[in-house]
Amino acid sequence: MTLFEKIIAKEIPAEIVYEDDFSVAFRDIQPQAPTHLLIVPRKPIPRVGEAKDEDAVILGRLLLAAGNIARQMGCDEFEKGFRLVINHGKYAGEVVPHLHIHFLSGRDLGWPPG
Repeated sequence: MTLFEKIIAKEIPAEIVYEDDFSVAFRDIQPQAPTHLLIVPRKPIPRVGEAKDEDAVILGRLLLAAGNIARQMGCDEFEKGFRLVINHGKYAGEVVPHLHIHFLSGRDLGWPPG
């Protein structure tokens, strides 16, 4: 069982800011922006490159959750904005083998990333 599965099951405490039938979002413990959340599917999918056709609804629901969270947090306006990041693999910075989207906002994130 991954760390994120334990958070979803509420076996490990986390500051949960959003939940729906498909996902849970909570604050990252090592934030890289004033608002840094992790949006995690309830179904354990190891990483985005391992998602299957049957996971299409879940993947879409994760993006819809990001929009809902942006509105809830007040960062959906163009001038404020937010960034979504999905890491896949060691070189990309993946640490927990459970698909998750980093939701970052609250500062100028610049481009290019990394």
